[in-house]
Amino acid sequence: MKPKILSTLPGYSLSAFRADAIAGVSVAMVALPLSLAIAIASGADPAKGLVTAIVAGFMISLLGGSRVQIGGPTGAFIVVVYGVIAAHGYDGLVLATLMAGVILVIAGLLRAGNLVAYVPEPVINGFTIGIGVIIATSQLKDLFGLQMESVPADFFPKIAAMWAARGTVSLAAVAIGLAAMVGIVLLRRIWPKFPGLIVAVGLASAVVALVGLPVETIFSRFGNLPDHLPMPGLPDISWARVAELLPSAFVIAFLAGVESLLSAMVADRMIGDKHRSNAEVMAQGAANIASALFGGLPATGAIARTATNVRAGGRTPVAGLVHAVAILAVMMLAAPLAGYLAMPALAGLLILTAWNMSEPAKWRSYLSEPRADQLLLVLTLVLTVLADLTVAIGVGVALGLALRLRRRGDPAEWSEPKR
Repeated sequence: MKPKILSTLPGYSLSAFRADAIAGVSVAMVALPLSLAIAIASGADPAKGLVTAIVAGFMISLLGGSRVQIGGPTGAFIVVVYGVIAAHGYDGLVLATLMAGVILVIAGLLRAGNLVAYVPEPVINGFTIGIGVIIATSQLKDLFGLQMESVPADFFPKIAAMWAARGTVSLAAVAIGLAAMVGIVLLRRIWPKFPGLIVAVGLASAVVALVGLPVETIFSRFGNLPDHLPMPGLPDISWARVAELLPSAFVIAFLAGVESLLSAMVADRMIGDKHRSNAEVMAQGAANIASALFGGLPATGAIARTATNVRAGGRTPVAGLVHAVAILAVMMLAAPLAGYLAMPALAGLLILTAWNMSEPAKWRSYLSEPRADQLLLVLTLVLTVLADLTVAIGVGVALGLALRLRRRGDPAEWSEPKR
């Protein structure tokens, strides 16, 4: 459970630091608007996203078992966080995040990091696509500039409410959102190593400010962003509150563990290394405890940001530390500028994030899977969108493990996740 940073620092050179520093700043430019957008979509104050990226991102790189893992708030948590805040308030989310961190630390001490291999891949694919659907639909209000007093949490009522408000569509909002999306896609293809995400969102938002378009921004909706981290403190804790939030804490811990380990596996293939799974789980636990103490959101390893780090030249955990420090510097020195970011541009960013996290390139391969796997994927997806993520994971894992036991001794038995 030795952190990777202790293995990479011996012999660390100035040239290695230069490469890590460039990569860390590049990732920070990607993580900054994403962290703001994820916090807003989760029903939290945008500043909470920055706090999470700084505090949890630093801890994940400092203590983690991967050389290049970048941590922070991710899209996978939006559904859970939104539900916890709606049911228990933001204080409830902070306590659930703290509890999830403790659960992950215990899991790491029990060396449970390898258990992710036993989660059936159709379940992972199903709830990932389902989360993508929920994220994308939740952003349609801001993308189209719809005027709505509130947005229902359930899928079909949400769609019906937005359809009822279709007469309030803002062409300016649609134009800014689509422009940001096109800019992100084009810059990603033309210059993959360049942090085009913040350039596209920033340019679209600059047009709103310079032309004076009637489009909502972070400032117009939430006011000024803070220019410093809050003081740490414990949330209100009682046995009744702990019991009430325990199911949510387990879901957060499960998602944090699975997503971070899948991200570390992807990173291993990109750099030809092998992560330390139990150290990674321990780091996720410490990061979520730290994030909760600063009033932040749940955090985990982020596949897209980790891949960006590798492509930008990051090769040690120092890049992740620089990424966290760079976001803190922007928060302290340029918080007012972040307030100009346009809501439709951030909505477009999250819709693209939802599309990418659903991994459309793999959809065709699902058709060649056994029929039981296909049904398990669809069932998990439908339960994620229409019921509840806790139910989806519980039912999916239970049925998946039952199918695996049924196939015991079959040559076509599932292998470890292919990611």
